[in-house]
Amino acid sequence: MNVELIPIPNLIISFLPVVAILIIFFTWKLAWQELLYACMRMIFQLIFIGYLLSYIFNLNNPAWTILIVIFMLIVSAWISLYSVKNIRKQKLTLAISSLFIGALPVLVLVTTIVIPHKNWYEPAFLIPVAGMIFSHAMNAIAIAAERFERERESRNLIAAKRASLKAALIPQINAFMAVGLVSLPGMMTGQILSGVSPLIAVRYQMVVMTMILGAGGLSAAFYLWQQRE
Repeated sequence: MNVELIPIPNLIISFLPVVAILIIFFTWKLAWQELLYACMRMIFQLIFIGYLLSYIFNLNNPAWTILIVIFMLIVSAWISLYSVKNIRKQKLTLAISSLFIGALPVLVLVTTIVIPHKNWYEPAFLIPVAGMIFSHAMNAIAIAAERFERERESRNLIAAKRASLKAALIPQINAFMAVGLVSLPGMMTGQILSGVSPLIAVRYQMVVMTMILGAGGLSAAFYLWQQRE
């Protein structure tokens, strides 16, 4: 089965639910401008990365691939601190080191040992896997950072760290509970749509689930571990 190209009109129609959310935000006097900005940024970033990845894939140069991965890690660290913008610059080094210690080893493990592949450094292989790992680790740090700053107002350091780590892993744990019963996640759905056997897709999805929980949990834990009185 070949995946068909989505026509532009169909792609535009897919934005109707987002328009509905924007209307709700506007009606409820929420920050609709921020949501609109996020949508526009998403569109331009995806178009840009589509052209960039096409160029990088054609180059198939390990040096460029590693540079892209490093760039992704740094950007992930910066975005992860969006929830604590007032101390963003102060905590940036902590976020980068957390991703370096928590997410990067998971990426190396998955791409060099777990998933059979001739050349682990091929951009079409390494960059998408890095994207999945960094994005989930980034979200875990974001939740942990925001929760920690709130918890420190009423709890001691250890209690605040425990509550923050627990909160950071709620999305991943819920995903573990729901996968296969409520949801068929992105990688599994994509592989099935491409004609891959569901039994093979299941194995890859297990790898994805374990790597995002591992990377997210380790990154959030290391970020919180670095917090001091």
